[in-house]
Amino acid sequence: MARRSRHRLLLLLLRYLVVALGYHKSFGLSAPKGHQVVTAVEYQEAILACKNPKKPISSRLEWKKLGRSVSFVYYQQAFQGDFKDRAEMIDFNIRIKNVTRHDAGKYRCEVSAPSEQGQILAEDTITLEVLVAPAVPSCEIPSFAVSGTVVELRCQDKEGNPAPEYVWFKDGNRLLENPNARSTNSSYTMNTKSGTLKFNTVSKLDSGEYSCEAHNSVGYRRCPQKLMQVEETSFQKGTATSNVTTVSENDFKHTKSFII
Repeated sequence: MARRSRHRLLLLLLRYLVVALGYHKSFGLSAPKGHQVVTAVEYQEAILACKNPKKPISSRLEWKKLGRSVSFVYYQQAFQGDFKDRAEMIDFNIRIKNVTRHDAGKYRCEVSAPSEQGQILAEDTITLEVLVAPAVPSCEIPSFAVSGTVVELRCQDKEGNPAPEYVWFKDGNRLLENPNARSTNSSYTMNTKSGTLKFNTVSKLDSGEYSCEAHNSVGYRRCPQKLMQVEETSFQKGTATSNVTTVSENDFKHTKSFII
């Protein structure tokens, strides 16, 4: 008796699965086909595709943006929020005409349709990545340095995506990433990832106008040039005359290094 009941239950379960699969086929609903990633450049367009090949009869389509809280993007056949003026539907897909960095994140499309078993739901998840060009980097360049000391120039951008790399310029000429001290008469270390330019022993030959450029796959920006003047102290010169103004200990407390 128990075997017959178990056999009958298995048959009912199999029949339900066949009906459900047949409904999905006839109405074009499909299970998720894996997580999609869409990449777009800021201020250009992006298309978020909902992978449902056929439009079911009496179907309902919703798009949501996922995060700490779920917000509607497309609901009751209308765009919501700031998507109203810059997005349009193409079948099940969303075309965003003017993508911004704030649009980056995870989206989910949900298609539901009535059936004998109730509502059958198909959904797809898409991640939108927005590439952003760097802004004008923030540059820290000293106006004065003492010969023979350690000096570090800094450059940073916080907006670029992917994270930018950095190059430095002196008097409008690009500095080599790995300089040869004999050929350039200079001793420095450039870190293209962090944006630092470090002079291990700065000299008067290093005086000049410096600027830094941040760049990634989207674009590049450069900060304004700034003059760095390297001078010897009166102690290094060996003599001090009356017409030479020296820097007192109170005005400039400098020991072995000058790092900004």
